[in-house]
Amino acid sequence: MAETSSSAQTSPTVLGTSPIGRLLWQYSGPAIIAAVATSLYNIIDSIFIGRGVGAMAIAGLAIAFPLMNLLVGFCTLVAVGGAAISSIFLGQKDVGRATDVVNNVMTMCLIHAVVFGGLTLIFLDPILYMFGATEETVGYARDFMRVILYATPITYVFIGLNNLMRATGYPKRAMVSALLSVAVNVVLAPIFIFVFDWGIAGAAWATFCGQVVAFVWVLHHFMSKKSFVHFDLRRKWFAPGIIKRIYAIGLSPFLMNLCACVVVMFLNKALLSCDDVDGNLAVGAYGILNRTTMFFVMIVFGVTQGMQPILGYNMGAGQWDRVKRTLKMGVWIGVAITSIGWVITEVFPDLVTSMFTTDEKLMEIARTGSRLYFMVYPVVGAQIVIQNYFQSIGKPVMSIFLSLTRQLLFLLPFLWVLPRLLGVDGVWLSMSGSDMLAFITACVTIWVSERRGDRRYAIKANEEKFEDK
Repeated sequence: MAETSSSAQTSPTVLGTSPIGRLLWQYSGPAIIAAVATSLYNIIDSIFIGRGVGAMAIAGLAIAFPLMNLLVGFCTLVAVGGAAISSIFLGQKDVGRATDVVNNVMTMCLIHAVVFGGLTLIFLDPILYMFGATEETVGYARDFMRVILYATPITYVFIGLNNLMRATGYPKRAMVSALLSVAVNVVLAPIFIFVFDWGIAGAAWATFCGQVVAFVWVLHHFMSKKSFVHFDLRRKWFAPGIIKRIYAIGLSPFLMNLCACVVVMFLNKALLSCDDVDGNLAVGAYGILNRTTMFFVMIVFGVTQGMQPILGYNMGAGQWDRVKRTLKMGVWIGVAITSIGWVITEVFPDLVTSMFTTDEKLMEIARTGSRLYFMVYPVVGAQIVIQNYFQSIGKPVMSIFLSLTRQLLFLLPFLWVLPRLLGVDGVWLSMSGSDMLAFITACVTIWVSERRGDRRYAIKANEEKFEDK
C-alpha cells in the first residue's frame, strides 16, 4: 500500500483486490507485533513493580489498571469510530471525507482528554476507592494514576492518530509508533524504579516518556503532505455529522471498556469479601491473571485491527464475498491465539505467576485461579473477532450488544451467586462461565445477521454517503 514503492500499491484500492490472506498478514502482522510489544511492556512493567516495590504495589496496580482502561475507552470512542469511517470513505474513493475524519478525530481527542482526564484527576481518590482500593493499596494506585492523568492529552492524540494511520494505509508506521513507546518504556522503567527509587510512580513516568515519543512520531506523519491522508486546514475540523457517526461506531469499544471497569469494581469487591483468602492478595492475583489474559487478547486485537480496514473498505465497496472471507479467516486465527494461551497457562501456571512475585501466598491464589479462569479460554478469540467485525462494517448496535453480553448480562449474575457458594473459586468460575455464554451468543448473532442480509447491507454501504453537516 502507501508504504511500498510499487505503483500498484500506492493507494488503499489494494484492499479490494489483493488476496485476503496476504492483506491480513500485511495489516495484522504489524498490529500484532505492536500488540505483543505493548503486552510485554505491561507484563515487564508489572514485574518491575512487583519485584521493585512489593506485593501491595501489584494490588494497587490492579486497582489502577481498570481506571486506566476506562480513560483509554474515552479515547477509543473516537479512535476506533474514526478508523472504521475513514476506511469506508476510502472504499467509496472519497479521500476528502477521509481527511475530514482525521481532522475531527484530532479535535475530539483533545476535547476528551481535557474533560475526562481533568475530571478524573479532581476526583481521583473517591474513584479509586470505588474501584476497590483499601488503605493499604490506595497510595500506590494514586501515585501511578496521577502521572498517567498528566499525560492524557498526549496519550489520546497518539492512540487516535495511530488507529487512523493503520486504517489509511500505513500499518507498519503504526507498528513503529507502538514499538517506540514500548522501547522507551522498558528502558526507563527499571531506571526510574530501581536507580532513582521513584517507586510505582517511576513506572508511570516511564509510560509518560514513551507516549511523548510516539506522539511526536504520529503527529509528524499526519502533518506531512506525503502521507496519503493528512491534516488539511482547509477541510472540516468539527463536522457534527461525522462526529455523530464516529460516536455511533466507537460506542461499542467504549461500552466494552466501561462495562469492563464496572465489572472489575464488582470483581474486586467480591475478592475482598471472600473469607477463604486475604482480599488484597486476591486482588493482586487477579491483577496477575488479567495481565496474562490481556497478553493474548491484545494479540487478537492486533488481528482485528488488521481486519478493520479490509472489512471497512470492502463493505464500502460492496464486495461482500471478501468481507465474509476476511471474517472466517479472522475467527480461526483468533481461536488459535487464545488456544495457545490456554495451553501455556494450563501447563506452566507457576512459571507465569513467579515472574511477577515471590510471595508464596499470592502465588498460591494465582495458581488456583489460573486453572479456573482459563478453562474455556480458546473460544474467547472467536468472540472478540465477531464483536469487532460488526464494529468494522459500521453496524454498532450489534457490536454494542455483544460487548454487553459477557460483561453485564452473564458475568454480573454469576458474581452475585457463585462467590457466595464457592468463595474465591466462584469468582474465577464466574469469568470462565461468562466467556462460554458470550461465545455462544456471538455465534448465534453472526448466523442470524448473515441470514438477515449482511450482503445487502454491503451493497447499501457502497451507495450510501454519510451526511457531514
